[in-house]
Parts: sequence; structure tokens; C-alpha cells
Amino acid sequence: MYTKKIYFGGKNFDEMKKLFEQIPGVLKIVGGFIDAQQVRSYVNPEPQDAEKIFGVEVEFNPKKTDISALMDNFFAQFNPYAEKNLGVYYFSGEDAPQVELHMNFVANRGKQVAASCANLTINDPNSNPKLARKCYAAMGKLKNFSAEST
Repeated sequence: MYTKKIYFGGKNFDEMKKLFEQIPGVLKIVGGFIDAQQVRSYVNPEPQDAEKIFGVEVEFNPKKTDISALMDNFFAQFNPYAEKNLGVYYFSGEDAPQVELHMNFVANRGKQVAASCANLTINDPNSNPKLARKCYAAMGKLKNFSAEST
């Protein structure tokens, strides 16, 4: 059976295991340390070197669930606007566009732009940095995942 892996960081193992084990298609959840290449967030979009953080490797059957569904569940359970260590990390380059697209959606969720009667966007009501919600979640390409010894 063909499987894929995606990595989530920032919460403890028990919380993440409880979340992912109830999603159809998730086959295995392993706790460990995520070592990512340069990481980007929406608070600081410039790529930065990442420190090792605790996270989980989620192995799943892509015929039963997909990365977007896993990210939806993760960000529904854990608030990317309040918790600063959350992150999604991918190993395969084919996952990069999907992760980036979904992270862009998460970062801009709830932002309504003002439009004129000609349906032209005339301003972004959240462009004032003091009023805008900040998405702290990060994303990046995985360099290494070290499974925690049990």
C-alpha cells in the first residue's frame, strides 16, 4: 500500500496522537524531534533557521485522507493565532505547493476585503498591523525527523 508522511510540531505527543488517531486513513503516529531546513511563518515571512522542536510524524493513506484534511484538523484543534510553536513540515517536494496553499488559507482566514460597487478591491481592512490577526504557525521542508525512544 502506498503511504505518505507529513510532520506536525508544537504540541505534546498525547494531544497530537489523540487528534490524528481518529482521522480515517491515518496509519501511524510517531513522536520525535523535527529538524527543518529554513522555516517561514506569516509573522516573519523571511526564511529562518529552525531549532529542533517536538512533533509527530503522521503516516497516512492518501486514498483515504489528504494533507489538507490533516491540516484542517490540526488547526481546528490548535489555534495558529495564539500558539507560537505550531508548524507543518513536509519531506517530499510534491507536498510543498499543497502545504503552502493551505497555510496561506489558514493565515488569511476571516480576513474580508472591502470592495467598491464595481467589485474592485479598494482596501484591506486588516492592513493595519495593530488590528490584523497574526498567524504564528510555521512551515518548512523537513531536514530530519528523529523518533523519540520509548
